[in-house]
Amino acid sequence: MRGMMTAVACAAALVLAAGPVRAQAASGEPVWVAAWTASAAPDRKDGTPEAPVLFNAQTVRQDMRMGTSATALRFRVTNELGVAPLHLDDLSARLTNGQGAVVPVTFGGRSEVVIPVGAAWISDPVALTVPAFGDISLSIHFPEATQPAVRRTPVRIVEGRGDVPDSARVVRRQNVISAVYAQRDSAPTVVVALGDSITEGATATLDAHREWTSLLARRFEATCPGRIVVLNQGISGNRLMDHGRSHSALARLDRDVLALPQVDYVILLEGINDIRHNGDPARPGRHPADMILGYSQVVSRLHDRNIRVMGGTLTPFEGSERYEPVSEGTRQALNRFIREDGVFDGVIDFDAAVRDPAKPEGFREGTSRDDRLHPSDEGYRLMAESIDLAMFGCRPA
Repeated sequence: MRGMMTAVACAAALVLAAGPVRAQAASGEPVWVAAWTASAAPDRKDGTPEAPVLFNAQTVRQDMRMGTSATALRFRVTNELGVAPLHLDDLSARLTNGQGAVVPVTFGGRSEVVIPVGAAWISDPVALTVPAFGDISLSIHFPEATQPAVRRTPVRIVEGRGDVPDSARVVRRQNVISAVYAQRDSAPTVVVALGDSITEGATATLDAHREWTSLLARRFEATCPGRIVVLNQGISGNRLMDHGRSHSALARLDRDVLALPQVDYVILLEGINDIRHNGDPARPGRHPADMILGYSQVVSRLHDRNIRVMGGTLTPFEGSERYEPVSEGTRQALNRFIREDGVFDGVIDFDAAVRDPAKPEGFREGTSRDDRLHPSDEGYRLMAESIDLAMFGCRPA
């Protein structure tokens, strides 16, 4: 297997040696690129009595930080994993800072739409000029009971129709927006982070943009202004091989990566949920050979589209509720594979960034949450700082 995977890597290197190849817009013609994303995910059914998952006769506002500047926007609303038609009306967008007008969002000129099951619709262009890392708000009225099917994101909610003020409480809830596209004068380099809750940033301070992907985007902007966009396609509980709370990374690759325009790189950080036991320590999760085959399949499919793949090592989890020695041995084996086998186009050693040097099976003090599985804000900072920007063609001038 090792020889086969090395051959795959060598063949891909010949294709990718000159960097990602893609169609460019004609000279002077603007391009559309994804500036913010959230992966489609089945209804988690984890609402509480005071905050049910469904929206019903409510207006929901979602604030999103754009990964690039834009001269206009389009919104991608998804019902790809819904179980009933998605009824929406009175959509509107504005800059979150309150400057500028509220602009209606339409689909083919319509302000009220019903999106069929299995479909995603993209709005008409919206005349909003947004700076890099500018915050925008999209408000949607849900006239009837709706089960959203996109990963959880910070939202604000009011009853009925109307404006959703800044004073409305921020909660983490599933919604229906899966992407925002930005119009630009030129195409940037696009980096997609594909992973689980550690990539999603589920344990970062809510609505503070402290997950590693956001911090990495800031590093890129400081070093290579306007040239690189980072998109977060992490889902809590996600696995590489098997369905769990969401479709596996292998199953959602087309929808969450290949369907996006202009993707150049993927950072893959998947596997910790595959290898841990599922409530029974005597029955550990996936073994290394299965996982290595899964990684190789992801790399091969992305290489077919001239997308480079950076492998992220799996972070420690000793002390977490599903830790046991066999799974830890699998983690160590996978990290050796990621670092040494050459299947990936580059390696990001997240494990080395956060592990305790004296006890490397666990996080160093202050870098994880109490569950000993998920990073704290400090852990996310160290993960972002560990990434070599030059691997993505970003070097100081």
